[in-house]
Amino acid sequence: MTGVQAALEGALGAVPLSALALLAALVIDLMAGDPERAPHPVRWIGRLAAFLEPAIRKALPQGSGWERLGGVLLWIFVAGGTYAAAALAIHYSSLYSTALSFVLSVFLIWAGLSIKSLGDEALAVVGALGQGLDEGRKRLGRIVGRDTGNLKEEEVLKAAVETVAENTSDGVIAPLFFLLLGGPALMLAYKAVNTLDSMVGYRNDRYRDFGWFSARMDDAANFVPARLSGALIVTASFILGYNWMKSAAILARDGRNHTSPNSGVPEAAMAGALGVKLGGGSFYGGVFSEKPWIGDHERGFDTGTVTASVKMMRAAGLIMAVAAMGVMLFCG
Repeated sequence: MTGVQAALEGALGAVPLSALALLAALVIDLMAGDPERAPHPVRWIGRLAAFLEPAIRKALPQGSGWERLGGVLLWIFVAGGTYAAAALAIHYSSLYSTALSFVLSVFLIWAGLSIKSLGDEALAVVGALGQGLDEGRKRLGRIVGRDTGNLKEEEVLKAAVETVAENTSDGVIAPLFFLLLGGPALMLAYKAVNTLDSMVGYRNDRYRDFGWFSARMDDAANFVPARLSGALIVTASFILGYNWMKSAAILARDGRNHTSPNSGVPEAAMAGALGVKLGGGSFYGGVFSEKPWIGDHERGFDTGTVTASVKMMRAAGLIMAVAAMGVMLFCG
């Protein structure tokens, strides 16, 4: 062992490794976000799912029951395989070097965070709108599943706010929650669960049966984080000077006003803090989907509304991260 390596491993032993790894990963995420061309485990998870789906479908007989079984197998291979691979990598790297295990943990935690990237994508929609409505629609299409081609400017801005609110849970709070529960391996496994839902968790003819299990597991995984996200958005709105009392009131009143058992919770907290009305119907693949309304129409949508939602998302994420590091330090 070299003198530099010995000094580094001695420094790492001064505080719980998980807390220091989270701090390092958080700094990297806030500075660099998620560069599109950088190696990223979540993209690898998506490629694995895309590779396995046709193979599983081909190996099983026709029929809805077999499709459901295939969806279960896909979930086990992808989510279970992700957890096993990450856990084994961390374990065996720790046998070789604490420093190597630390670097790997930082990399995996960074891969699970989306604080900077989520905000940047929403703000990019605002920037694109400055170049014209068509540009704003195209940019929004990168981050939402709904049809964007005929949206008005205010609808584009509303969709951006809804995405920020919903992904406060999926992309920020939930990964940190599972990091606390089971370390980087469980955090990455959650990202696999979330990725599978985004890929196969649709209620169309192709995925109604095959994606059923992935959709239900994503609902289960996000149940606690979504409600934690709602509380953290209320807290963030108080700290940042938004209407936290209305945020709490709309959260209590409209948190269940959504086709998803979870998405309405952070959306309601965000809608109340901003004084806007979210939800309503949207087109998906040319098919209209009706959704309940969330919040009260106290103001319309403008660029400042999106900016405010990003500020609250990032504040909620930082509160959760600091709390997580505190728990890690106390328990370590």
